[in-house]
Amino acid sequence: MKFGTFPIKGAEHVILAHAVATPTGRYKKGRQLTKTDLNALQAAGVTEVMGALLEPGDVAEDEAAERLARAVSGPGCTVTHPFTGRCNLTASIPGILTLNSQTVDAINNVDEAITLATLAPYAAVEAGQTIATAKIIPFSCRAADLELVEKTAKNAQPVMAVQPYKKKSIHLVSTVLPETKISVLDKSRDVLRQRLQQCHNDLADEIRCSHTTPALQEALDTVMARTPDLVLIFGASAITDRGDIIPAAITANGGEVAHMGMPVDPGNLLLLAHHGDVPVIGLPGCARSPKLNGFDWVLERLLADVPVTKSDVVSMGVGGLLKEIPSRPQPREEPPLTKDTPSIGAVILAAGQSRRMGAVNKLLQNLDGKPMVRHVADAVLGAGITTVVVVTGHESSEVEKALAPLPVSFVHNPNYTDGLSSSLKTGIVTLRENAPHTDAVLVCLGDMPRLTAAHLRQIVDAFDPSQGHRIVVPTHQGKRGNPVIWSRHFFDDIHALKGDVGARALIGQNEDSVVDVPLNTEAIFLDIDTPDALARQRNEVSGDDR
Repeated sequence: MKFGTFPIKGAEHVILAHAVATPTGRYKKGRQLTKTDLNALQAAGVTEVMGALLEPGDVAEDEAAERLARAVSGPGCTVTHPFTGRCNLTASIPGILTLNSQTVDAINNVDEAITLATLAPYAAVEAGQTIATAKIIPFSCRAADLELVEKTAKNAQPVMAVQPYKKKSIHLVSTVLPETKISVLDKSRDVLRQRLQQCHNDLADEIRCSHTTPALQEALDTVMARTPDLVLIFGASAITDRGDIIPAAITANGGEVAHMGMPVDPGNLLLLAHHGDVPVIGLPGCARSPKLNGFDWVLERLLADVPVTKSDVVSMGVGGLLKEIPSRPQPREEPPLTKDTPSIGAVILAAGQSRRMGAVNKLLQNLDGKPMVRHVADAVLGAGITTVVVVTGHESSEVEKALAPLPVSFVHNPNYTDGLSSSLKTGIVTLRENAPHTDAVLVCLGDMPRLTAAHLRQIVDAFDPSQGHRIVVPTHQGKRGNPVIWSRHFFDDIHALKGDVGARALIGQNEDSVVDVPLNTEAIFLDIDTPDALARQRNEVSGDDR
């Protein structure tokens, strides 16, 4: 490939390295010039252009990128259409990404023109998620280099693959001390179930027993008789030694402890054991929280039939510091929380005119025995949010009647016809007045009746500014939806919005503060705008509480 400045008369087939603007049009970077282009450029007074001219033995960037992507693609991977020298690989199924890291390094060492970037090994991915990108840096690469890359990849197949999650029979044993609260056990089980559902699994059953070695051994006897694929143990007290109650019960039951502890924080006190071919995991206390911890890394692999050995666990230390520490710089300064548990309020936007619904107000239409907006308010309150502001506008008195006697406050937006941002700002201002120490707001649309309290709890549990999780966005199959949680850090930014738009643009501007929460429901997209949409929903069974 020749690269440099070419006289306009001899620039046919040159690929532009930079855009060229003329009074009659703009020629974009990457355009391969034709005779017609040259005549127009010359007429515009352009005398030379900078670019690249391919030579025999060169492979054009798009073709080369696609060949590289196909060379490394394995089961569970899809190669997308190349563009501007880039070709992405996406996951065709949910599961765990496995990589031959040495081969990826070898490919990237062939020539600086050829690059391959991937997600981290063993990343949990959903269908449609980008897992790697093949990029040709200049406008072409040498055919000999590309052939070497293809040969290298062929000798190491598969270079990358997505191992699918498998349906497992998963059993939980929870030990109990006299002072153990049943509510703690219930919440721990529910958080575990959420983890499993994110990996397309569920909990088969739970056994509770006293926190003693004989009682736990008896419980494990019962579980093993049910031929489980995976056994998880929540101890009433943390495991501190191989001789402690949980590892002692496992070995007394005929199991074997493979490794005690892991170099991941949070997650240090995980116990890796097995009973024959059945993995048995003693869970660290942090697994009672939905926040990322070392148990997630072990669980995700096991559910995709990727073995986890002692060697695998001890190699997790690099990158294993998962929690914020005071000495680590924050991406953005965050006001301190008002208390240890964040205080989250909610704003329900119920001011719209429902123009597409016709003569009726969609928020007041009956669905499953109650007005549509009542479904939203019930879900918010059911999620444990106690400070709820409902913004009204069109038919405000009727909306208030529909929500009586719920413990919510109302604020009328006289400027509701100005657009969504007007109502959003009104709600935020009122929330700050009613609860000045609120740490965040859950912004809900009044016409999303299939969202449940369980959905909202998953979103609320993910808010954690200490981890950089200042904006919480629900997703389904990689697509973002509503409702969204906003830290009070962004209240002033929201107040500056204008027009008939929400705060969606702020998400893209603050990606370093965003945490996506995968939910197993399309309810995050469903807003009912038309009579036909309402009729369809009336014919369907109400969504389950997943």
